[in-house]
Amino acid sequence: MTTTGEDQHTALTGPWWWARRRSAVLDATLAAASATECAERGADFARGVGLPEALGLLLGGAAGTVLLVRRRWPVAVVLVAIAVTPAEMGFLLSVVGLYSLAASELPRRIIAGLASMSLLGVLIVSYVRTTQDVASGASTLGDGLVPFVAVTMSLGLTAPPVLLGLYVGARRRLMESLRERADSLERELMLLAERAEERAEWARSEERTRIAREMHDVVAHRVSLMVVHAAALQAVARKDPEKAVRNAALVGDMGRQALSELREMLGVLRTADGVKPVAVGAGSGGSVPLASVGVAAAAAASRAAGQVSEGPSLADLDELVGQSRVAGMSVVLSVEGDLRRYAAEVEQTAYRVVQEALTNVHKHAAGAKTYVRLAHRGAEIAMQVENEAPVAVDGVGAGLPSGGNGLVGMRERVGALGGVFVSGPTDAGGFRVSAVIPCGV
Repeated sequence: MTTTGEDQHTALTGPWWWARRRSAVLDATLAAASATECAERGADFARGVGLPEALGLLLGGAAGTVLLVRRRWPVAVVLVAIAVTPAEMGFLLSVVGLYSLAASELPRRIIAGLASMSLLGVLIVSYVRTTQDVASGASTLGDGLVPFVAVTMSLGLTAPPVLLGLYVGARRRLMESLRERADSLERELMLLAERAEERAEWARSEERTRIAREMHDVVAHRVSLMVVHAAALQAVARKDPEKAVRNAALVGDMGRQALSELREMLGVLRTADGVKPVAVGAGSGGSVPLASVGVAAAAAASRAAGQVSEGPSLADLDELVGQSRVAGMSVVLSVEGDLRRYAAEVEQTAYRVVQEALTNVHKHAAGAKTYVRLAHRGAEIAMQVENEAPVAVDGVGAGLPSGGNGLVGMRERVGALGGVFVSGPTDAGGFRVSAVIPCGV
């Protein structure tokens, strides 16, 4: 804002310090009127004191034109008005100058000081002039009314423009404050919208990752066992028909279970809420919530371990290890500490770590002896799956693909619970997966 409270948000379309052309026209009109009034009163004053009339006209006109700078230098306007007060001229100059001063952004003490000086000057001149009129008989007022008239005239000439200027200045400052608050609120809303979009994108990414992890855990282990059994079936088909029949039955059972789980997850992808189907095609405008897919994937993972409502738990490790043994892997399971119940997410994460580690052994170290160790500690549970160096076993396990998502998923699961996950090769040529998950007491 300018010194008179002009709004800086308005485009500067006027000349020099004026914000608008109409402001310049208004000030020029006021300056012309003030110059005319001051020139006329200046000529009268010059005749009264014996000075050349032209000098009075010149000085009065020059004093009146000071109103041109009232928006830029209101203090100068008021000082000129005070200076010409003894000559009984500058009525418009004083009124407009006091208004501009009060409406400006100058400190209140400066406004009060200059207004008091103007009030005192008008009071003295009014008192002296009224006293002279009473003494000369030009006025019929009594001597007792002279102070009252002087005070009334001085207050009438100074108080209204000052009060009006203070009101206009306060209103302008209020509007400026409201505009700044609105701009600030708009910026904050834009920032919140950007942050909300970032959070939504982050949530979508996290949900996609969770869905991918659940689908990987549900399908990868069972399909890997199917491939292992199929390879074993191919190897023993002619040598041991009975074993081949058993392997074929196992492959069929696992395939049906995997298909059932995949069918359920894909069914959720085709429904918006798990019940009502959503048309899929060029004219479809519906979208499937990622959360529904994640719920279905979690439910399928639970059924894969035989726990429909609570999901897999550490109590199912014997069955998990048994499946790997049936597939031809030599697995040794050891448990330290007393078995107890943990939070569902802790047990599911521990189960998934062991499951994925065994799946990786099937993929990358078929025939290698594997050790699964589980330790129940005071405030944490630790697990380790370590296999020896891989050996070739009649082609079993050959051709198993790997997408590299298993270790990433295990690390994400353990890290989400505040645990520690470490994996890497051993000095003996094998591979070790270790995890420690805090569980509280």
